[in-house]
Amino acid sequence: MKTKLLSILITVLTTYCYSQIAYEPGYFIDNNNEKTDCLIKNMDWKNNPTEIEYKLAEEGESQKATIHSIKEFGVTNMSQYARFTVNIDRSSETLSKISHYKSPSFKEEVLFLKTILVGKANFYEYNDGNLKRFFYNTDHSNTQQLVFKSYIIDNNSVKKNNAFREQLWNDLKCPDFEITDFSKLNYDKKELTRLFTAYNECHNETVKYLEGKQKKIQFNLNIRPRYVNSSLNISTYSELRNVDFDNKSSFGLGIEAEFILPFNKNKWAIIVEPTFQHLKNKKTTDTGYYFGGELTTNADYNSLEIPLGARYYIYLSKDSKIFINAIFILDYAFDSSISYEDDKLDSMEIKPTPNFGIGLGYKYNDKFSIEVRQQTNRDLLNLNPVGSANYKSLSVILGYTLF
Repeated sequence: MKTKLLSILITVLTTYCYSQIAYEPGYFIDNNNEKTDCLIKNMDWKNNPTEIEYKLAEEGESQKATIHSIKEFGVTNMSQYARFTVNIDRSSETLSKISHYKSPSFKEEVLFLKTILVGKANFYEYNDGNLKRFFYNTDHSNTQQLVFKSYIIDNNSVKKNNAFREQLWNDLKCPDFEITDFSKLNYDKKELTRLFTAYNECHNETVKYLEGKQKKIQFNLNIRPRYVNSSLNISTYSELRNVDFDNKSSFGLGIEAEFILPFNKNKWAIIVEPTFQHLKNKKTTDTGYYFGGELTTNADYNSLEIPLGARYYIYLSKDSKIFINAIFILDYAFDSSISYEDDKLDSMEIKPTPNFGIGLGYKYNDKFSIEVRQQTNRDLLNLNPVGSANYKSLSVILGYTLF
């Protein structure tokens, strides 16, 4: 029930808060070359979009424009996208999917390309999931993809088709350039941006950068004490060992490393949170004729949890935001066991299995936070198929960002 309530609350808050994404000053140019100043919902796109949402006034109605109806749009001082019909090679760089052919497999598509810089030669970027492609054009050439492709040869080794180096050597002529400027060039935005900048400057062409300041991954270190309410139910091959402990309160302490990703308005983060926890509980059960009529079971559980997961922020205001966590939890127990106050029953060593967690939290002023986190069942004994010890917890976690 607690998990269901938490899930419902997350859904409601996500639906409500999604509208808080800001509409920022921008423009678009339609198929008749008419420019319209407007407010664009700035999604800080990681992948190149195929449509935008915009308003003509702050209180105006939200409208959509697609790649078929507009040829260019931009968010002021942030980004610009232009529509092109280009040949693109979507060959995968994932090892299990790498092609056996050196030549690119081109397909004509209509795409919004992100403009990096303009001048005598213009430089563009395209992202779609794990696919990254760069494009360019000059005053004497059409827009084309810079060719880079991995491929496998007969002995299953991976080779690189670096044809983009030859493309640029042939098209970007400058007396200051040497062949080594191209032969060691990597398929990398920073390196390519430097080359296109140098080419434009070589021809005394003013370079205009149309991408906002390059963002970097942000790092936060957070200290996170917590109150934990947990339950433990032991069900084994032996009925005498079966115990349903009463809920128990305990405390823990975590140190969280948070890596905020540089896209989508800093809404996504990767988190790692080593956490020490301790649970000590006991239960006396009625055994009938055995062990004098009753048996006391002790649970002594000390562990270091390593939650690994993703966090999504939902902005309420400049200083106020909600976050949702989805985590996978590794757990390493030490000096931990299920024991019995009777010499006839041996204790059982705790060997926890991984489990999952979901959390809903609130952060203020990028310093103070509170989170409610529900974990799924974790088997502490790993006795499958002959038994289990299901541990489940609900935590209230306070947080303070050190830096």
